[in-house]
Amino acid sequence: MTIQFPAALIRTNAARLAERAKWAFSARRVAQEDVAGLIEEAHGARAGDLVLARVARIGQHRNIQLVSGRPSQLYEGDLIVMPCGARYAADQFEGVAEIGAEADMLAGGGVLGRMRAKHGKMGAPTRVTPLGLLAGADGAPLNLSAYALAPARRPAGLSAIAVVGASMNAGKTATTASLAHGLARAGRRVAAIKATGTGAFGDYNAYLDAGAHVVLDFTDCGMASTYREAPARLSAALDALLAEAAARGCDAAVVEFADGVLQQETDALISDPRVRSAFGGFLFATGCALSAFGGVSALAARGIAPLALSGLVARSPLLAAEAEAATGLRVLDLDDLRDPAEAAALIRRAECGAREAA
Repeated sequence: MTIQFPAALIRTNAARLAERAKWAFSARRVAQEDVAGLIEEAHGARAGDLVLARVARIGQHRNIQLVSGRPSQLYEGDLIVMPCGARYAADQFEGVAEIGAEADMLAGGGVLGRMRAKHGKMGAPTRVTPLGLLAGADGAPLNLSAYALAPARRPAGLSAIAVVGASMNAGKTATTASLAHGLARAGRRVAAIKATGTGAFGDYNAYLDAGAHVVLDFTDCGMASTYREAPARLSAALDALLAEAAARGCDAAVVEFADGVLQQETDALISDPRVRSAFGGFLFATGCALSAFGGVSALAARGIAPLALSGLVARSPLLAAEAEAATGLRVLDLDDLRDPAEAAALIRRAECGAREAA
């Protein structure tokens, strides 16, 4: 049975309702005690504004990823807190940061908006009824940006490797986590960072499990999603994430960029010479030899020569051999990346590349 909440109760007990709600992982930096009221008109929500909503119909997402790092099953009538945001996921949903009388759960990790397109394998999105925007003591909407890392200059002396891919689900996260594991075994204090994408705990937890000393992502910079964000904001966020890693004692970083090199934000970032200069080297994750060949050509047009290939292509010896023959690059499987000697050799190559570019 759907639970109804009178308007007066919502106005006077917003903090209590928010405390009862299931808070999404993308809001993990928010101080929940800052909730002081509710703005009942949610139509003007901006990306990052925190929406208190009631689950109306269960669809594709049957769980919400909680700030605690575990999934929670959703039931109709559940109260949830998620930020308004956009999403780009070629294998799932594409949507924009718009809240109406109802809203779509675009990602279980915590993005509410309006779905515009979906992959054929996906069902209808889980639908929620917004009750309003959570507000602080000043009466303004609480927004993720208020809890972001402070802007910072990119640090010197932090060796960094970027991981880019042919598409969503090409093996980028496994590549990033495995290299972070190998570097940790090699004695480096390594940060694993997700620079772009949609807020979720899957990649974050994978980095933690791999033994990274520091794990960070774009939600630490006040964004539930990087889709449709200005490249200048994303570039500044990358600097802040690298600076935070250095401030916390890291001497190496592995940075994953979401989706494929043709996705608009990823393309804008890696096409920017200033962004590229943050990295001594790139790894390219891909699923087959033809996409390896095309991806390496696309990267060359953006001034990038990858150190090696990895990703799903490494699962097949035949495809790996084809990719190596087509590109002249080694294909590194996950065991290679987890090997401390191999990981150390990669970071040394990246450090040499950074010195040559300086």
